[in-house]
Amino acid sequence: MKRYVVIDTNVIVSAMLKWTSVPGSILEFALGGIIIPVLNDDIIREYRQVLMRDKFHLTKDIVDDVIAALEDQGEYIDTDNMDYNLTDPKDVVFYAVVMEKRKDEDAYLVTGNIKHFPQDPFVVTPREMLNIILENKE
Repeated sequence: MKRYVVIDTNVIVSAMLKWTSVPGSILEFALGGIIIPVLNDDIIREYRQVLMRDKFHLTKDIVDDVIAALEDQGEYIDTDNMDYNLTDPKDVVFYAVVMEKRKDEDAYLVTGNIKHFPQDPFVVTPREMLNIILENKE
């Protein structure tokens, strides 16, 4: 079963900083084809900008490789509807993309900042997403 997932930047950062973590498992599933990352240019741009911050000590090559793999495994969604009122305006693109994808398929938004988004059942923490995947593994 394909699982379409919009991955919030905080999950990507946590995964990159600690591969042996629940966010690390989510990223591993995205890179391994177990889940299909749902992306757009704004999301990729934010991943790159945040991951390249000096405080994370990640090399450009590592960031480029992970982003290229996500792009290769992912599905791009364009959305014109960015009219969502969220606590953090930078989160709007993630919510807009998941809402657009949900018009055609079930899709999830995985975030470590669950309180920044509406309380929809498809907005889940990395742990919740991991449980969904493991419970339904064929």
